[in-house]
Amino acid sequence: MFYRNEALEGVKSLKKAVDKTVEETVDKTVDKILMLIRKNPHTTAKEIASKVSLTRRGIEWNLAMLKHKGILKRIGSKKSGYWEVKT
Repeated sequence: MFYRNEALEGVKSLKKAVDKTVEETVDKTVDKILMLIRKNPHTTAKEIASKVSLTRRGIEWNLAMLKHKGILKRIGSKKSGYWEVKT
């Protein structure tokens, strides 16, 4: 019993550390994406992906999350539109 509790505590501690690392990585990625969009509101997901070293799909996921949170808004069409950062 005693060893099992220690093992469970170790797993919980590891999970917290992993969660924190993932959260920090996502935050850094989002910061990079927003910086690139502020520099060039007409940038594309493909251009962002090449600069952030993520797949285009990964960038699209992050853009959708930012739009859902109200941080980012797309103005105009996909081809001729631009991004607006709301912060």
